[in-house]
This record gives sequence, C-alpha cells and structure tokens, in this order.
Amino acid sequence: MPQDLDQNLDEAGRIVNVLFLCTGNSARSILGEVLLNELGAGRCRAYSAGSHPAGRVNPGAIAKLRAEGHATEGLASKSWDVFAGAGAPAFDIVITVCDSAAGESCPIWNGSPVTAHWGIPDPAGIDDPDASRAAFDRAYAQLRTRIAAMLELPLEECDAEATRSALAGIHDAQAGLDA
Repeated sequence: MPQDLDQNLDEAGRIVNVLFLCTGNSARSILGEVLLNELGAGRCRAYSAGSHPAGRVNPGAIAKLRAEGHATEGLASKSWDVFAGAGAPAFDIVITVCDSAAGESCPIWNGSPVTAHWGIPDPAGIDDPDASRAAFDRAYAQLRTRIAAMLELPLEECDAEATRSALAGIHDAQAGLDA
C-alpha cells in the first residue's frame, strides 16, 4: 500500500485523488498512475489497482516508462481491495482503462468518486517484441494525451456531473482519433 495514503492536502490546497483500474494492474493502469503522478504533481495523486492483479508489473510497461524517463521504483500490481474500506484514501475520480474492469462490480470507494471509462487496448500479452513495443507506445501516448487534457480542467472546482461529462468527452475525443 502506498505510504502516503492519508495525505489529502498539499501546501497549495486540495489534492485530487485518482484511481486507475484495470483487471491485471500490470500495464495500462500502471502507466496512468505514473503519468498522472508526474504530470499532475502538486494537483493530483494517482493510484492504480486491479480486480485480478497479475502480481507483477508487465516488463513492457517498465521498459516504456524508463524509455520515457519515468521512475519505476516501487511500482506494484495490487488488488483494488487495498483501496476499499477503512484507512483507504477518499477518491475524487476512478478511471477504468480496460473494458473488463469497467463491466465488473467494483468495491465501495471512500469519497463518492466520479467514475469514467477510458478504454485503452491492452498492450500486455503480445509475444512479438516489435508489436509489443508498438502497443505500449500507443497505450502510453493515449493515456498521456487524456491525462494532459484532464489536467487542463479545473478539477478542484468542478462538480461531479461536470467532471463526469468532461472525462467522457476526453475519452470520446481521443477514441475518434484512434479510429
């Protein structure tokens, strides 16, 4: 469990807590966690989890993150149960990044979070090294674009419906570009 789960405020004001969910928590949700923590430093705190965690972070995700200059120490594949119940952070936003997790019954999260689905094709499990690298490149680029757009929103001020609508719009705009 991340060590700073109880931190909800920084010196500038409220931090927006975001949870990225995927079934295995080995690739897409890990990429989202790292990207938002770095791009949203000071505004957002990202976490990731899975309904059926793989137990390890996918080596392709680690390779992509390192190639882009991101720190990878401390990343772990973990169950979403870690973030449910007493002692867990209160989430403002929960984003599913795979269709399987979006269709599952999630635990009850602290904080009445806004939920959004940002379907990203799964780069894990591709055997061909070139195809695998290309899939991780695409997943990383899609998440980076969506997270950058999310960070342009006044997240600290938006009500739940405005946030939900804006996050859906970010997904829809990106999905149109991917088609």
